[in-house]
Amino acid sequence: MSGRHFSEKLTTVAQSARQVKFEHDSFSQLAGYLEKLVPIALELQQGSKHDDLVQVLEKDLESATDLISLCNNKSQMYLLTHCRSVVRQLESVTHDMGKSLELVPVASLPGTDETKKMVGNLSQEMQRIRFQVKESEDRICRALERETSSIRSDLALQNSLLVDIARTVGVEDFSNNPHALKNHIDLLKKDIQGPDDLHMSNLIAVMFDNVVKRHHGRSSGNYHESRQRRRYEDPYEAFLCPLTGRVMSDPVTIVETGKTYERKAIEAFFANCQDNKKPAICPQTSKKLQSLDLKASIAIRNAIEEWHARNESTRIENAVPMLDAGSPEADMIEAMEDIQELCRRNRHIKAKVRNEGLIPILVDRLKNGEEVRCKALQTLRVLAEDDDDIKEAIGQTTAVWSAVKCLSRELSREREEAVSLLLELSKSYTLCEKIGASSGAILILVGMTSSKSENVLSAQRADDTLNNLEMCDANVRQMAENGRLKPLITRLLEGPDELRIQMASYIADIALNSEGKERLAESGSNVLIEMLESNKAGYREVSLKALRALSTLDSNGCLLIKAGILPPLLRDLFMSGISQVPKLKEVAATVLANVVNSCTDWEDVAVDNEGNTLTSEQYVHNLLLLISNTGPAIGAKLLQVLLGLASSPRGVSDVVSHIKSAGALVTLIQFLEAQQKELLVTSVRLLSCLSPYMGQDLADGLRITTRQLGTLVKLLGQSGVNVEMAAAAGLLANLPVTDYNLTRALMEEGVVSILLSRINDLKRGVVRIGAGKYVGPFQSGLVTILARFTYDLDDPDMLNIATDNNLCTLFTSLLQTVSLDEVQRWSAIALENMSMKSKHLSEVPEPPAQAGGWFSCFKKPSRQPAAGLCPVHSGRCSAKSTFCLVEAGAVDPLVACLEHRDTDIVEATLQALSTLIQEPCDVERGVQVLSNAGAIPPVMAILQEHRTEGLRERSVWILERVLRSAEAAQTIAGSGDVHSSLVDAFRHGNYRSRQLAEKSLKHLNRIPNFSGVFQPVGRR
Repeated sequence: MSGRHFSEKLTTVAQSARQVKFEHDSFSQLAGYLEKLVPIALELQQGSKHDDLVQVLEKDLESATDLISLCNNKSQMYLLTHCRSVVRQLESVTHDMGKSLELVPVASLPGTDETKKMVGNLSQEMQRIRFQVKESEDRICRALERETSSIRSDLALQNSLLVDIARTVGVEDFSNNPHALKNHIDLLKKDIQGPDDLHMSNLIAVMFDNVVKRHHGRSSGNYHESRQRRRYEDPYEAFLCPLTGRVMSDPVTIVETGKTYERKAIEAFFANCQDNKKPAICPQTSKKLQSLDLKASIAIRNAIEEWHARNESTRIENAVPMLDAGSPEADMIEAMEDIQELCRRNRHIKAKVRNEGLIPILVDRLKNGEEVRCKALQTLRVLAEDDDDIKEAIGQTTAVWSAVKCLSRELSREREEAVSLLLELSKSYTLCEKIGASSGAILILVGMTSSKSENVLSAQRADDTLNNLEMCDANVRQMAENGRLKPLITRLLEGPDELRIQMASYIADIALNSEGKERLAESGSNVLIEMLESNKAGYREVSLKALRALSTLDSNGCLLIKAGILPPLLRDLFMSGISQVPKLKEVAATVLANVVNSCTDWEDVAVDNEGNTLTSEQYVHNLLLLISNTGPAIGAKLLQVLLGLASSPRGVSDVVSHIKSAGALVTLIQFLEAQQKELLVTSVRLLSCLSPYMGQDLADGLRITTRQLGTLVKLLGQSGVNVEMAAAAGLLANLPVTDYNLTRALMEEGVVSILLSRINDLKRGVVRIGAGKYVGPFQSGLVTILARFTYDLDDPDMLNIATDNNLCTLFTSLLQTVSLDEVQRWSAIALENMSMKSKHLSEVPEPPAQAGGWFSCFKKPSRQPAAGLCPVHSGRCSAKSTFCLVEAGAVDPLVACLEHRDTDIVEATLQALSTLIQEPCDVERGVQVLSNAGAIPPVMAILQEHRTEGLRERSVWILERVLRSAEAAQTIAGSGDVHSSLVDAFRHGNYRSRQLAEKSLKHLNRIPNFSGVFQPVGRR
């Protein structure tokens, strides 16, 4: 320690010593010595050769500091009972410092001879000093050290000792104010450090009990009861104004008569005399006054103030027992009302209330019933008003926690009082932190401001409290977490750099609801993007993370795009500067993925000065390059960006083109082998999105190695239904169904058994809760994939799959039980494919030998099939082995689909039904089957509606087959609508429709058979 530093410490300790009240004279002497040491310490600071000596003196000074601290912190009663020990310690410290001063090498000091001489004199004086204990204190200690039994037996001695002790510790009127001494005894008990202290404390307490019991007839444990009976001191006659009869507050004396009155009252009396044109007189003596001079009566005013002070003290003292936990609630309420009245009339009384220890008692009353709690809250608020010391004292108790607890109670008045107290306490910065740290405080206050059931006053005070709590930045975070965002937004928009960074970090870290994210995006997105574009330290990272939090709300995507988020995001992704911080690149990729997938406003937004958009070749290629050269975390986010771009109807064609030009499809397919779930899921979803436009390319890529194909098949077989499973099913469903090599590869991966198992699971409703939105796409994909195995039934393996698994019956069932459009369409397509093979698979028996001789050849053959044979295929058919639609019961479900709103389903259904009336089947019997199923009217209706050219062509084809039957032609001929529809097809249809319409009209005899407008062509 330098000499200068030591001299400063000497001055500080000297000042502290002069402020010690106990043995004040002795400590003042010590202070004088320390002040004399200051110039010596300054001399010692020259050079470093006296450092050791300074350290010795410093150690002595620390002993003095410890003794001063003990005298300041211990109770007066403790110091009294240890007075001789304290004085001895003071003497020892002074002697030690004098001895240390002898070590000063006087000759080497740079000061004058006078200074050097002063060092020696001061050292001798400090070593010779003898401090004396005050005579009164010494007498008390000697008396207490007598034989205990002699003290206990002498009540007079006890009373005398207690009076002396009381006077010594500042209690002047012990007989009328025993509680004051009792407080000192209680403090002494807290300072007990050993058996001697315990003995002394017990002795004084026994003496006190004996004396109080003798004088008041009760033990000290109940002495509060006697205090309740303390009467207020009646005012003296001189305190009362003769005019008002009330105690005066501003007494003045008439100079001529010497009579005293309240100033306002006597001035009003004189004014009345003047108004009535009467001479002014003294109201008491009736003497006419020559002068109206008044003189302030200082003595009476001081006496009145002292009287008030005594009564105020009495009222405060009386409040203590009345507020005891065992007192009636009525007494408690009366005491608190009295305290409030005193505080409102005289704000200085608050210090007495605090010193009397009433604040912890009032806080403890918050555990009582509703009325007492309300009154306690109110009283604490009155005490705290405009008094920082009281606020601090309240803050040291559990008042804040208790008030917060009261906020959640049902009684409206209690909530009002609680929030009023918190409002007053929140004016202190320290208590702002404490209120904010109380569990649930800010949440409840925010709730009160928006509650419709809360009264207006409470809601306003809750709002004002929150405004005060904004002083503490930690509270701003809590407010934002609970939906009060304005403080955070204001700091973000208007605060300095450090505060903006802190607020942005709050946005990044806290869990915001949708409304909060939307408000923050609307108000703060521009600032956050400015921070993102800035090169200031700390701005980029924290703003990126905040934008990531906001971008998770889909509706914020458009806001962020309009605010200009895309250019800085792309800069952070593709510029090499950020590559040193891959974590930030991941955050940037996440934000971009969230924005792109939330809306399509990015489609027309230029992201650079050249006018490029996100789907421009440059940026798609950059994304693909970065995907192939980065880690899985960033790669998954970048794939999500591509997914968002490819999900746009306007952007998908550009994305597909740029993927092809970059030759990146194989790279994307390889991500199907990723071990990271997010990367795998996103890659499956992306490829599924691309598959309608790159089906054959994907099929070729998946055939390069079967590992990726196997991954997709395994996804289908997982339990439940989730997004990646639905995407995998959609991806495989979109691959070309006529790619037989791919079909065989799927077969080898065991996909058929998986498809059948999962389709049956879905039919039975075996799907976990929460997977509903993926069930439809997943089921549609499964049926589509299964349908591809009906395209090459000439392959024995495919035929075995269809027969072994009874696919004809399965697709018929799906047609009846599943209402999904794609399931119905692909079920109809699969039934068409299998029905085309029925005639070839049907077992036709040999025809029986003709009987009846030569004339039997002129006999017309029967149109009815032999018993047990299929009417359409003329053989032995079944749904499982020959895929017969009639045997499978598929005709009626197919006919029902003719009225579907989806034209693709209707067309697929017409194609399937057409297989029953197509050669080599028995057309006439096939028509009869359709007619029996009620298929002809809906086919005629389809022709009349003319929704698509394909439907018209297919319906005309069927009608032409039907009209070959004279009976059917005669029935249909009466329908004018059919005739007009056929004529319309004949005139305006495509070549095939016109040719078929011509033939149909010939069957109806509407045009001559020899017209020959079109050359006959076979069925497509």
